Amino acid sequence: MSILSKDSIQLNATAQDKQDAITQCGMLLVNAGHVKPGYVAGMLAREEIMSTYLENGVAIPHGQFDNRADILSTGISVLQIPDGVAWGQNEKVFLVIGIAALRDEHVSLLANLAEAVDDEKIAEKMRTTTDVNMILDYLNKEN
Repeated sequence: MSILSKDSIQLNATAQDKQDAITQCGMLLVNAGHVKPGYVAGMLAREEIMSTYLENGVAIPHGQFDNRADILSTGISVLQIPDGVAWGQNEKVFLVIGIAALRDEHVSLLANLAEAVDDEKIAEKMRTTTDVNMILDYLNKEN
């Protein structure tokens, strides 16, 4: 099972609010077989404790330590919201990247994500693309 696959990327999504966006992103992880449904509740609870907003319209919701038993395999999901969703005060998110990690298999993907977040042009491409392969190829690239 791949950490990030086409099945765990949803382009052109809409979300009513950040809770809806986190739930959709979490369900991508559930449907890809990476986590049990209880993990999504952990993602929502984690967001209540501390915002997972990074910068350039990207957030990385993830579960809490208490939810580790709900992780079946390391996986990442991507929810692209072209119109964005309010995340916090003066924050709007266009890419919601859900993370469920058993070990450190996701580190190279996170390194690629950090590069995208730092580079406004790459972040813009990822949040406006209509090609799932663009996101898949970029986040899975070799460092």
